[in-house]
Amino acid sequence: MTTVDTGPALIRAACLFGPLLAVVLAAAVRRPSRAGIAAAIVGGAWQLALLPAVNLLAGQLGWWSFQTEGGTVAGLPVDLLLGWVLLWGVLPPLAADRLPWPLTAALLGWLDLAAMPLLDPVVRLGGHWLTGESVAIALCLLPGLLLARWTARAERLRLRAAGQVLLAALLMLALPVVAAGARLPHGAALSSGLQVLAVPMLLGVAAVREFVVRGGGTPLPYDPPHRLVTSGPYAYVRNPIQVSLVLCHLVLAAFTCNAWLLLAAGVSLAYSAGLAAWHEGAELGLRYGPAWAEYTAGVRSWLPRLRPWPGTAPAEIHVAQTCGVCSGVGRWIIARSPVALTVRPAEEHPAGLRRITYESADGLERAEGVAALGRALQHFHLGWALLGWVLLIPGLAWFAQLVADATAGGPRELRAPAGR
Repeated sequence: MTTVDTGPALIRAACLFGPLLAVVLAAAVRRPSRAGIAAAIVGGAWQLALLPAVNLLAGQLGWWSFQTEGGTVAGLPVDLLLGWVLLWGVLPPLAADRLPWPLTAALLGWLDLAAMPLLDPVVRLGGHWLTGESVAIALCLLPGLLLARWTARAERLRLRAAGQVLLAALLMLALPVVAAGARLPHGAALSSGLQVLAVPMLLGVAAVREFVVRGGGTPLPYDPPHRLVTSGPYAYVRNPIQVSLVLCHLVLAAFTCNAWLLLAAGVSLAYSAGLAAWHEGAELGLRYGPAWAEYTAGVRSWLPRLRPWPGTAPAEIHVAQTCGVCSGVGRWIIARSPVALTVRPAEEHPAGLRRITYESADGLERAEGVAALGRALQHFHLGWALLGWVLLIPGLAWFAQLVADATAGGPRELRAPAGR
C-alpha cells in the first residue's frame, strides 16, 4: 500500500481557500460600493498581470521554485497564484480601504515574509529569496494597492486610466499571445507588424483619453465617465475600444500565423457585440435618455463613419490673422470644412493668446500649439483624425511642439487687426 503525502495538498488548499474565504467574509460583512468593486477588479487584475511574470523571473534567478504536480501553468501552481491575487489585489479594497495604504502594504508584506518559509516543500526558497520578495512588493503589491486606492476614492484619474491601459495590453494582448504559443516574426516582418498594430492601438488609447478628458472617467464599467462622450474617436464609431481590441487580435493573428488568436478575436467580438453592448446600452439609455438615442442613431457600433458625427461636441480654434503662417493654417482648416469646429481670430480672444488655441464649447478641454492642431484634425475626417491622435500622444506632442518652435512655429505677441 502506498501513502500519499497530504502536506503539499493542504498547503496549496490553504493558500487558495484562505484568501478566498477572507474575500467572501469581507464582502459579506460590508457590502462593497460600486467604487469598491471597481477597486477590487483593478487591484486583482494588476496582480494577475504581474505576479506570474515575477514568479517566472524568480525561477530563472533562483529566488524560489515550485515543487508541485498538477494544476500548473508554465510551471506555476494556479492555486497559489490565485490565492496571491486575492490576498494582494482583491482583499485590500474590500477589507482595508479605511487603513492608510502604507500600513496595508506593511501588513501584507510582513504576512508574505512570514508565510513564504512555511510553504516548504511546495515552495523551495533560494539563498536570495528576500531579493525576489522585494521585487514582488515593489512591482506587484505597492502599485496594485495604489491603483485600487485611487479607483476607490476617484483620485488620480489620468494615472488610473493609464494603469487600465497597461492592464489591457498585458491581459488582453500579451497574455493571449503567450497562451497561444504564438511566435513573433523577426526583422522586417516584425517591424511591419508592429507598425500595423499601432493603428488599432492608437484608436483604443485615443478613446481612453477622450473618456478621461471629456467624460471624467475610465473604460472600466464600474468606474465610467460622468458625461456622455461623443467627441474624438466616439464621433466616428460608438465602440472604439472594442473595435481596437478586435483589430489588434486580428493583426496579431495575421503576422504570427496563429489560429488561436483568431479565436481570441472572435471571443472579443462576441462579448462586445453581445453581453457588453446589451448591458452598457441599457445603462447608458437610462442615464442619458434622448441624448443617447440621438447619438446611437447617428454613430454605428462597429463600422466607423468617414466624417465625424455632426452632433459631436462643438469647439473653436483661435488662429491669429495678423501672422502670415498662422492665418494660412486658419484658411487651410476652413478649406477642409471641419465638423462642429469654428475658426476664430486669436486677436479677439479676451485671454491674450500667444499660440493657436483649441477650446471645446463645454469648457472641458483647452489645447495650444501642436496639441490644438491635433484636436482640430479630429473634426475633418477619419484619416486626419488618426494623425491628430498621434499628435496628442504624451511625449510626442511635446517633441512636435519643440520642432514647431524651432521652425517659426513658436509663441507670438499678437497685435489687434488694422482698423480696430
